[in-house]
Amino acid sequence: MRSYGLSKTGRALIAVAVSFFVVGCGYSQEEWDQKVRENESLRNQLAAQRQAHKKCEGDYADALHSIEDLKRKLKERGVNLDNLSASLEQQKKALEEYKRRAEQLDQIRKRFELLRDKLQQLTKLGLKVEVRDNRMLIQLPGDVLFDSGSIRLKKNGQDILGKIADVIRNDPDLAKREFQVAGHTDDKPLKGGPYKDNWGLSAMRARSVLTYLTGPTDKGGGGLDPKNWSAAGYADTDPVASNDTPEGRQKNRRVELVVQPNVEEMLNLNSLAGK
Repeated sequence: MRSYGLSKTGRALIAVAVSFFVVGCGYSQEEWDQKVRENESLRNQLAAQRQAHKKCEGDYADALHSIEDLKRKLKERGVNLDNLSASLEQQKKALEEYKRRAEQLDQIRKRFELLRDKLQQLTKLGLKVEVRDNRMLIQLPGDVLFDSGSIRLKKNGQDILGKIADVIRNDPDLAKREFQVAGHTDDKPLKGGPYKDNWGLSAMRARSVLTYLTGPTDKGGGGLDPKNWSAAGYADTDPVASNDTPEGRQKNRRVELVVQPNVEEMLNLNSLAGK
């Protein structure tokens, strides 16, 4: 059988011809082989990129299909994604409002703590400063201020009230606060007298304290602004101790200077005081 393949001599002649062609173009055989290998590598990279792109397109199509399938299933279960987005937006607004209110409460807390610190200096006079029934107050023992059944301030009582007035008057923040003088008694009924009952006695004692605190300093008063002060009598309706013992009744016979809260401070002061 006749063979149409190149003979050994023919192949050698072709190789020589290619060599001459490469040399003629300015490339050595080694450089030519390097170019061939680089070209093959680029073709392989291009094929890999095309394959990866094709896979990405397939994955994207599968993801869209999965999303649509999930939406369909959620809708079958009564879940509306539009309503869900609205709900998330409402929750975001609620969270922002909560943070705003928390910041406001923190500011109120700081003002409350500052007020409490200022009033704490009155404890050096032997007075009690506390938060009770959501009110900040300064408690004055009634027996120190008044004799039994009397509304006339004792000398010791005037001295204590004068020192309290000095503290409040010399502090701009305290001086502009509103206070109420609250008179209290024990539960023992009055036996006659000009005040008739504990209501009258507690109210008149509160009036005596208020009159002294707001009186002119050149006449021996406290010099506080009368527009910021009021008085009230509570009789025996707000005890701080049991009236079954002499010690308890003594604690209930008292006058309190109640710090009136501003509108922005109408919240639970007990929580701020850590009680």
